[in-house]
Amino acid sequence: MSIHAVTVRVARIPLHTPYKVSGTVFHHFEPIIVEMWDGDGRYGFGEAVISEGYSHETFDGGLRWCLDVAPRLVGKSPDDARTLLEPGIADYPTAASTLFSALDVLAGHPLLDVPDTTRVPLLDPVHAHEPGALAEELEALIARGFRTLKVKVGFDVEKDLERVRRIRTLLAGRAEIRLDANRGFTREEGRRFAAALEPKGIQLFEQPCAAEDWESNAAVARVSTVPVMMDESIYGFEDIDRAAAMEGVGFVKLKLKKLASMDRLREGLERIRAAGLTPVMGDGVATDICCWLEACVARVTLDNAGEMNGHLKLAEPLFTEPLPFADGAIVLEPGYRPRPDPGKLERMTTAKERFSAV
Repeated sequence: MSIHAVTVRVARIPLHTPYKVSGTVFHHFEPIIVEMWDGDGRYGFGEAVISEGYSHETFDGGLRWCLDVAPRLVGKSPDDARTLLEPGIADYPTAASTLFSALDVLAGHPLLDVPDTTRVPLLDPVHAHEPGALAEELEALIARGFRTLKVKVGFDVEKDLERVRRIRTLLAGRAEIRLDANRGFTREEGRRFAAALEPKGIQLFEQPCAAEDWESNAAVARVSTVPVMMDESIYGFEDIDRAAAMEGVGFVKLKLKKLASMDRLREGLERIRAAGLTPVMGDGVATDICCWLEACVARVTLDNAGEMNGHLKLAEPLFTEPLPFADGAIVLEPGYRPRPDPGKLERMTTAKERFSAV
């Protein structure tokens, strides 16, 4: 098998509800999508959203790298292509994940073969703030089968604490919550917030301070009444080991776009568990392509709610055969091999380049 053609495109996909995190509000996702074909017509694909400010990686830089390396993959075997891409992971992990994902699908990665019907439970975010709307939204989430919910904090310590208390009261033990600051707190704000939390019903507190400020995150973890989870600080295996040495850290989260390939992602999740921490995985800023790939890894690595819920935010998912979802979970069936709808891809594409042997 050798690669016959590669297409790199940028798409703009609207969301049905604005997605607010500390520092920004998403009204649409703008993924880089890679498609790949071999000479016998086999087809692979991958995608990732590079969020400005999430890491050192920029959208423009990642796209340039994809466009530079894609033509050099034409004519190569999948194994040789992976070797060529490997050096780019350190500087362009998210961009690299689009190409590695396409290679994994093209070559038929074993994790994509689901032997039995498998449920991958998900969490979903809580958007509402006004008390009446909040109560209504929580009831709707419980009715849809979610038993873990994500609550964004990192805006205002006192207002965040009050909202968390209200949510805990309304849930009355029917679901756990994960708190995510998305690096929104300073050290002192994070310490004040974390120390004031009533732990019952709260599973974890995610990434209180800036990704590069390990000392501040460690200071918050030491006083937190619930385990802290590191996310934006984690990119390589060394970061996992560093988090494991921090008092008060109990969880580490990974995403496919951090470790580039399905094999590296699985290795990272296993390393977290071996270090005595609990692995969490999933990308809430992704299309159904990445959510499917992460769910296929989650089915053999996770024992908690996955965060690969970006597909639930899309006003119009990409797959011709939608990613099955029921009762709060992605449901993977034997033989399920989705493909993006070519018409939707073209309609949502804002830029595209194709490289081929012909």
